[in-house]
Amino acid sequence: MIAGNIKNLIIDLGGVLLDLYPTRCVENFKKLGLKEFESLITPFRQHGIFMDYEKGKIAPDDFRDELRHFTDRELTDEQLDYAWNTFLVEMPSYKLDLLLHLREHYMVYLLSNTNITHWNWACENCFNYKGFTVKDFFEKVYLSFERRCAKPGKEIFEWVLEDAGLLPEETLFIDDSPENCRTARLLGLSTYTPAPKEDWSHIFR
Repeated sequence: MIAGNIKNLIIDLGGVLLDLYPTRCVENFKKLGLKEFESLITPFRQHGIFMDYEKGKIAPDDFRDELRHFTDRELTDEQLDYAWNTFLVEMPSYKLDLLLHLREHYMVYLLSNTNITHWNWACENCFNYKGFTVKDFFEKVYLSFERRCAKPGKEIFEWVLEDAGLLPEETLFIDDSPENCRTARLLGLSTYTPAPKEDWSHIFR
């Protein structure tokens, strides 16, 4: 159960709202002749060029060109984006309903390590629901590629707390990464780490 002093929720995207399928993404890259990425694409944190992309250090066209260096095939932007987006699946409708319900009781924020390709896909395929758009589900959205830093670093948490004017002791952070939650607790936030594919709505009952 949530402590009575909690007024704010900071919620992760991948692994909390969206299920993640890194193995499916890796397999689709292999079908395109890209075979070097098993160790770089993980559920909790990306590495190499994928983390650079999530930190906004490289632009989408440069990201795709980097991927093309790993194959001798002439791959289109659409082929690469499709394979990369198979890392994600559509959001269950009950989680969208839950977000709308939580907004009646809490200030709800999104904090995600993500990149512009995945974010555009999520906005188009996940948050267009019952006439709502992504802006209706959150007070504000905080994305790693916009700030050029990522969880579990302290900077991205401090950015959210300062920008939104949140008190850590009044804030619950929900994230599937134990490492991300450790950083949040060091800053004074309460945390909850859901299991893969968990319906974590029970913590609000």
